[in-house]
Amino acid sequence: MNKPMDRPLRVGIIGGGIGGVALSRALMLRGIECHVFERAAAFGEVGAGVQMTPNGVKVLRALGLAEPLAKVGFLPQAMVGRNWRSARELFRTPLKGHCPELYGADFYHVHRADLHAILSAHLEKGGATLGVRCVSVRDDGDKSVAVFDDGTEYEADLIVGADGLRSVVRDALWGAETAKFTGHMCWRALVPVDKFPLPYVSPDSSFWMGPHGHLVTYYVNGGKSVNIVAVNESKDWVEESWNKPSSREELMAAYEGWHPNIIELFSRTENVFKWGLFDRDPMTAWSKGRITLLGDAAHPMLPFLSQGAAMAIEDGYVLAEALSKYGRDIPAALKAYEVERLPRTSRVQLEARERGRTYHLPSPWAQFKRDLAYRWREWMNPNAVGIQANWVYAYDATTCAERFGKTAPVQKPVTA
Repeated sequence: MNKPMDRPLRVGIIGGGIGGVALSRALMLRGIECHVFERAAAFGEVGAGVQMTPNGVKVLRALGLAEPLAKVGFLPQAMVGRNWRSARELFRTPLKGHCPELYGADFYHVHRADLHAILSAHLEKGGATLGVRCVSVRDDGDKSVAVFDDGTEYEADLIVGADGLRSVVRDALWGAETAKFTGHMCWRALVPVDKFPLPYVSPDSSFWMGPHGHLVTYYVNGGKSVNIVAVNESKDWVEESWNKPSSREELMAAYEGWHPNIIELFSRTENVFKWGLFDRDPMTAWSKGRITLLGDAAHPMLPFLSQGAAMAIEDGYVLAEALSKYGRDIPAALKAYEVERLPRTSRVQLEARERGRTYHLPSPWAQFKRDLAYRWREWMNPNAVGIQANWVYAYDATTCAERFGKTAPVQKPVTA
């Protein structure tokens, strides 16, 4: 059906995860028409935590979500690196009360379902179709089209694939690509907190580093639960799924010999899940015609810098800004989007991959040299993030419009 050219720009979003709903909200605030298509029958996210670092919080604030985030989030005291066996501190980076001055926003821990809920609240009045699966997309020159398993089609000025690791949109644009199993498997679990804080879990973002594995613990739900993300090297292929059931016994066996605080925490887990960590190299382009990618569909990344959700939220904001500026000039908008986002997400992908090596150093001598470097950097600058992520946190996607039409921002580390 032909539509008058003075109608609002229309965007179809394939995937209702965090990136998809963030884009939807950013477009809605700019008066751009959009519709989200999600294969699940209901909105919701798996029971896991998210480290919402200052770069992501800046975007949430610009989306009008500062107050809802503060209500559901938890402010950690510090980011702390610990030895796997002795619990000796390897580094301590202050967070609470320091991040706004250093990076322009706070650092929150939040339950993924809570984050998704505040990002998608605007869709309660419509703008989303659930329980449909996109099977293909095509570019028809003056419009793009998404085709669904029920035989329906959706025409738009732009189709955005925010459909995750196994993206149908990505495969349609660039061909199916086999993900590479990294040799890492990951467990996740939530432990209820009867009295905060637990004596064996400090109110920090704690990185425990050991031979061939590491784990991260932090509070979510306002301190009512502890989130566990435990990564261990494995020769066996593990499914690329967040929902494969595991067990308390399997988790504890993988970390036998680790500090008693860890074993005590693991002993209190009930529902434990595991998944394999798969990797893909950074892409050189995300868009073809009137179709593009966002979030994990564009740049799936390992969780070692805790940036998967934040990168998707940044993507959504920048893409909405580009569409707002360039309007119906979709090629110009997508060029601005990629120039701004590709260098940053590519570096995060590659540096997250490198952290998977440095966190898991096998020999005592290699660990000693790494830990000495942590101490040296901390002595030189007490505000330097132990995991060397200052440059990640300092970035501000909300100023992207100032850079459109210019060279991509250089992603260099900053001193604080």
